[in-house]
Amino acid sequence: NDKDPVGEFLRKRGCPEHVVRGGLQGLVEGWEEVVRSVAEGYSLGLEDYLNDMDGRQLLEEALAVAPAQEKRNILARVRKADADMRVLVRPSGRCLWGDETARQEGWTERKNWWYYGRPIEAGDELLAELDEG
Repeated sequence: NDKDPVGEFLRKRGCPEHVVRGGLQGLVEGWEEVVRSVAEGYSLGLEDYLNDMDGRQLLEEALAVAPAQEKRNILARVRKADADMRVLVRPSGRCLWGDETARQEGWTERKNWWYYGRPIEAGDELLAELDEG
């Protein structure tokens, strides 16, 4: 329905129903959860990490279509989680999805910083995979 542009956007993107239902709130909670897992020393591999960063990208795109009031209500939480995350990563010097994808998507290190960082503390698996790249 047109009263829920975020839900509509998520549905169009082919997100599972629970994500659509969770809306902006759910996306922010998901991101906060990711930041917590990185703070604890991310234990999963690169595929999961990229998936988690895609969640942040989805949040960014959902914020862009969210009604002003809804967006205002949640922005402080997004900024706090972002600030927490930025302390936990260092620049990887490239897009984690690869330069080609970054070009196609129009991602930049400034605007889509979550795709350009690597956790300082992470499990051996992720660190090894990041080094291979």
